[in-house]
Amino acid sequence: MTTDIAIVGAGIAGASLAAELVALGAREVLLLEAEDRPGYHTTGRSAAFYEECYGGPGVVPLSLASGEWLRANGFLSPRGALYVGRDADGPALDAFMDRFAGTGVHIHRLGREEVERHLPGLRTEWTGAVWEPACADIDVARLHHHYLAAASRGGVTLVTRTRIVSADRTAEGWRLGSERGDPIDARIVVNAAGAWADSFAELAGARSLGIQPLRRTVAQLRTDPPPPEHLPLVLDIGGQFYFKPESGKLWLSPHDEEPSPPCDAAPEEVAVAEAIDRFEAVVDWRVLAVERKWAGLRSFAPDRLPVYGFDPVVDGLFWFAGQGGFGIQTAPAAARLAAQLLTGAPRDAMTEGLAAALYDPGRF
Repeated sequence: MTTDIAIVGAGIAGASLAAELVALGAREVLLLEAEDRPGYHTTGRSAAFYEECYGGPGVVPLSLASGEWLRANGFLSPRGALYVGRDADGPALDAFMDRFAGTGVHIHRLGREEVERHLPGLRTEWTGAVWEPACADIDVARLHHHYLAAASRGGVTLVTRTRIVSADRTAEGWRLGSERGDPIDARIVVNAAGAWADSFAELAGARSLGIQPLRRTVAQLRTDPPPPEHLPLVLDIGGQFYFKPESGKLWLSPHDEEPSPPCDAAPEEVAVAEAIDRFEAVVDWRVLAVERKWAGLRSFAPDRLPVYGFDPVVDGLFWFAGQGGFGIQTAPAAARLAAQLLTGAPRDAMTEGLAAALYDPGRF
């Protein structure tokens, strides 16, 4: 099999980049997925929210540029986000406000009475919050399908159950070997392998960048009372939990970041127990049952910024990785920027304000 561009990984990163490449006129793009279906490991396990501050100030420009597109195309539903804190967390709430000052995000401080209006049953020790009105739910499955469909319409070939086991340079570019046995020849290879990004880089003879997968646990709870439909996303300013309503149930995470090898992540009972304990310290609701639980891997570069661009040493290897937990909410702008960097196309209105050097792999 021969192609011009082979993208390794068909989650939201690979799918969105494939769609943007063909929109710029690229032809012969191959999208390779190791599993039976695209997005199995991380994209399909997202907590499914768009939150402008998520990822820090260096990620904000990608989120804001993507948010306009996501809203205009109907992928977002208003939710709002509430970063809550106790009396002792006042300095942390102030520091949060200062950290995002001038970034373009819209946030403001709330006192106890205002917090109670957003979060019924709040225990007395929680006295303040930062409110982010632009937070929204993302229809992740529909967004991923949108990109896969757009890629397909543009001529991209999706090949599943194709785990790459070798990547060798040739005179024309690359020869990829898979467990299926059929070699794949490509001029450019894109590393969109998520938690496996460093593993694939080493396979291709590149230096690993220290992209570390971190396990994140989420549990779906039945509570008394049930969460209000319009409850905001509630996050601890200290990073100990977050929760949001979902179809009459509650999605709760202990905000864990447990280092993990690349794998099919599974939840641990202790993480679920910690999440419930932290939740019950915030509101006076009763947890009636844990209905299901899952875990996914969020992969970060050492500076927690994404990695977009050609490898500084290995010719023809393009990085599109290290997108942590913000890869879905930044997908529109990230994929557009990466496609422009890969093809040499000029910037457009979505990407003209993005500082690509912040995300270049050569920074390491």
